[in-house]
Amino acid sequence: MNTLIEVPFDEAFDVVVVGGGPSGCAAAAAAAREGASTLLIEAGGCLGGSGTSALVPAWCPFSDKEKIIYRGLAETVLERTKEGMAHVAPDALDWVPIDPERLKRVYDDLVGGFGVKVLFHTMLSAVRTDGNGRVEHLITTNKAGLRAWKAKVFIDCSGDADLVAWAGGRFHKGDAEGKGLMPATHCFVLSNVDEEAYLASPPLHLPVPENPIFKILESGKFPLLVDAHCCQNLIGPGTVGFNAGHIFDVDNTDPESTSKALVHGRRIAAQFCDALREFHPAFRNAFLVATAPQVGIRETRRIVGDYTLTLDDYLQRRSFPDEICRNSYYIDIHWAREEAAKNLAQWEKWEKGSMRYGPGESHGLPYRCLIPADLSNVLVAGRSVSCEKTVQGSIRVMPVCLAMGEAAGVAGAMAAASGAEPRGIASDALRMRLRSHGAYLP
Repeated sequence: MNTLIEVPFDEAFDVVVVGGGPSGCAAAAAAAREGASTLLIEAGGCLGGSGTSALVPAWCPFSDKEKIIYRGLAETVLERTKEGMAHVAPDALDWVPIDPERLKRVYDDLVGGFGVKVLFHTMLSAVRTDGNGRVEHLITTNKAGLRAWKAKVFIDCSGDADLVAWAGGRFHKGDAEGKGLMPATHCFVLSNVDEEAYLASPPLHLPVPENPIFKILESGKFPLLVDAHCCQNLIGPGTVGFNAGHIFDVDNTDPESTSKALVHGRRIAAQFCDALREFHPAFRNAFLVATAPQVGIRETRRIVGDYTLTLDDYLQRRSFPDEICRNSYYIDIHWAREEAAKNLAQWEKWEKGSMRYGPGESHGLPYRCLIPADLSNVLVAGRSVSCEKTVQGSIRVMPVCLAMGEAAGVAGAMAAASGAEPRGIASDALRMRLRSHGAYLP
């Protein structure tokens, strides 16, 4: 027998943000800072996403090799995180290690300081629209059951564009056939590392013959280690965080796929620990202390927005009248299984495809990329904004997501206060507000 479930409405807000990763935290904090009543919905038990729940051990560069360009709330988060890490230089900007426990508290304080209401362990479960592109309310699920939430503006920072997709907005996923997603990585932490030996050895992420990762692969003793991807950082005393290894054919919009990836990722982490104990003197007595609660996902859906950022925009270092931040990160595409770097020659081929900028170079990211073409009261921030697949490899990382999130939050608050749609907000006024909070918009 079918039973009709009545879903009670909870509070109504000016702005509701879905997803508490870097973009979601920045969006919620920025909206509340502007005076908007703001709710932040997070599926996990902490804020921070990739830097906390996924245990990514370092920030991608905050500079264009001359100056910091991800400023405003992004710079605030970076500086507050560094304050508690004695082994990190105060002026460090690029590839700064992350202490995930400290970063959790930094995000808690950031959103809490502006009065954001946060709901943990709360899943977006359904989206209701008026049939004409306006989202009327969201339905969430948590220990209190089903609840409905109204807002004037909704900001999708889910990473997978869940809100947009469920509201009927168009999106792309992977290549033209809906395949070819970048591989995932299940990050992990090793402790009891000989710090002196670690710092004296060639870094495991560098393409040099002395790198032990190539000997590990050549040995054939660790079959789950399939390529040379082995980024790592000293995140605390005798403790190294790893963003290493690849898990192929993972689709984060498919729960069965992600569930299998978690199991496989834990096995990879154990093999990495065993391999490094055997082949690297710094890890002779290392201990696997943690695998991430969530898989590190690089790519799923990308919305169809009012503007699509292209590879040509990246190559031309293009500026836009409505740009809400600058970006200087390279085209960091992790290749499919058959192309993954297993030796120095393949690594050098990957490096040529990354199209790195020179010092001082960057491109703009237009506000229009944050606006779903089919929806009227929704904004998007994070790795699922409107862009071509190739350039998504550049704009998907945490510093850029923080900057996009702040812009979305300010715009959402402006729209909620004025009664306008987000696409009706004057970009000059938005840019002025962002500049007043320290954004780098030359």
